[in-house]
Amino acid sequence: MDIIAVPLLLLFKAIIDFAIWIVIADVVISWLMIANIFNLNNRFIAALIDSVAKLSNFIMAPIREWLPVSIGMLDLSPLVALLVLTCFDNMISRILLRFV
Repeated sequence: MDIIAVPLLLLFKAIIDFAIWIVIADVVISWLMIANIFNLNNRFIAALIDSVAKLSNFIMAPIREWLPVSIGMLDLSPLVALLVLTCFDNMISRILLRFV
C-alpha cells in the first residue's frame, strides 16, 4: 500500500504546489499589467502571460461560478483558490507524515 500511496500523494502534492504558484503568478502579472510594466509586443512575454492566464482560469473558473466575480474592483477568487489549495496541500502533508 505504501509503495503506491506515497508516490501518488507526492504527485498530488506537486500538482497542488504548481497550482498555487500559477495563481500567485496570475495575481502578480495582473498587478504588473495594471502598472503597464510588460511590453506585450515581446512574443515570449505575451505567450507566457497567455499560458499563465489559461492555467489560472482553469483553476479559478469553478470558484468564479460559485463566488461573485468581484466585489467592487476586487476579485476574491485567487484568495479563495489559494485558501482551498493550501488546505488540500496541508491535508496531503499530514497524510504523508503518517506513512513516514
